[in-house]
Amino acid sequence: MTLWLGIPLGLLVLAMILVLSSSIDFRIRCYKHGKNDLLELDVKTLFGLIKLHYELPRLVFKGLEQGVLGKFKETGTATTGVDTVKEEKFDKERFEHWRDNVQIAVKSTRGLKKWFKETVSHVKISKLDWSTDFSLGDAADTAIASGAVWGLKWSMVGFISQWVKLKHNPRVFVKPVFQDEHCFSMEFVCEGKLSVSYTIYATFQLLLRVLRETGGISKWRKLLKRMRSEPRGQSLE
Repeated sequence: MTLWLGIPLGLLVLAMILVLSSSIDFRIRCYKHGKNDLLELDVKTLFGLIKLHYELPRLVFKGLEQGVLGKFKETGTATTGVDTVKEEKFDKERFEHWRDNVQIAVKSTRGLKKWFKETVSHVKISKLDWSTDFSLGDAADTAIASGAVWGLKWSMVGFISQWVKLKHNPRVFVKPVFQDEHCFSMEFVCEGKLSVSYTIYATFQLLLRVLRETGGISKWRKLLKRMRSEPRGQSLE
């Protein structure tokens, strides 16, 4: 009898150890060349057993009022098993909804900003590549702009390094193209991970901060209800 109880218990302990020793790996890729756009996010955990892939193959700017339109694709083992393709609209109203949701979350959680900063500081970036090729149509203007772009990109990389851990030096490239026609191409690749054990710890810390805030639970319930009621993309399947 002890043996039959010990085997399931041992398997459970082994499974817990494997889960806690795994990590949440992610890869972000943003690509633009002429009219070709691509924004990808890959997430996997539990040693690749759970995978998610999000993709925005093309973004179309419709103006300040209508915002940006794009087709959103979701695949992976953590989904329902059916690829999801939706048309998403990112306009001023939607960004205002996101801003309001963040403000509500901050007011509903004690020390949310501190919690977020501590959590993000445990993200380890293993790869950060950012290349840009462009031409302004004039050699002198292109040369001057390339220096400004170079400085801007390194300033942004420096800002990112204050929040996350960079395991390797980032590779940043700016290539001026001296031709009479305007052109622009860019590729940004970022790979990193966050341990599952710290993710679980951070989740409990977030829950405690919500409980410490007066009316935190009820405020979060209203926030989640508000987020579910917001308009979503239209399915194209």
